[in-house]
Amino acid sequence: QVQLVESGGGLVQPGGSLRLSCAASGSSTSFYRMDWYRQSPGTQRELVASISESDIIEYADSVKGRFAISRHNAENAVYLQMNSLKPEDTAVYYCRAFAIINFISRSYWGQGTQVTVSS
Repeated sequence: QVQLVESGGGLVQPGGSLRLSCAASGSSTSFYRMDWYRQSPGTQRELVASISESDIIEYADSVKGRFAISRHNAENAVYLQMNSLKPEDTAVYYCRAFAIINFISRSYWGQGTQVTVSS
């Protein structure tokens, strides 16, 4: 059973940085795509950044130039470097990974890690 575990969240002042990590365990499955989402109270979960197995990357407009997604394929891990953080970046950040299992695309979610940007 695939499990995704996020880490690296916390409290940071505006303008600060955090690096989130997401590690997959429980399977040798490779993930053709890995994403970071976020959700703040009263809002829908939104896609922040996405990276494919061949390093094709997309970002939400709100984080372009400030966040950087990367992955380590051999370790089935994905990272999110967040710089110049703003209060509006405050949210629970979730990792999501996609794999082909028995010819069907399946996705898996982590439990989330809280990021709070406040002075």
